[in-house]
Amino acid sequence: MRILSIIIISVSILLSTGCSKGSQINGRSFKTALRSVKMLKDRLPQEQRVAFELSFWAIRDQYKNNISEFLDQVDGKSPEALIESGKAVFEKRKQEGFKEYQQYATWDDMIRKYTQERMDQLSKKQKRDPRDKDNSVLYEL
Repeated sequence: MRILSIIIISVSILLSTGCSKGSQINGRSFKTALRSVKMLKDRLPQEQRVAFELSFWAIRDQYKNNISEFLDQVDGKSPEALIESGKAVFEKRKQEGFKEYQQYATWDDMIRKYTQERMDQLSKKQKRDPRDKDNSVLYEL
């Protein structure tokens, strides 16, 4: 009985330690960072998804020549902390004269524009191609 209780306590400690970073980016490798960003993005509310995604890729773009420094920057960050880092990168690169950021007055303007584009893409209905009807495998009997 004593051994069983020790095993149960050990397993619960290991599980709580292993599962505690579910809301943070795992920066062990680039592949795991991408996987955790995808998982975190799916859990975020719709209003924060675009800001989170743009922040991640802005930081990635800043450290595109040094992947280990990039992974150090994003490792262990929560979505809110990553968005704050993304805002700082935006401001820094805008002051440096980065051409793509010059068209936006503020971070919120950029987020608003990309959110609107995303909503337009989701609401736009695709017209069915008439060739699909001709190539249907459903036969009328």
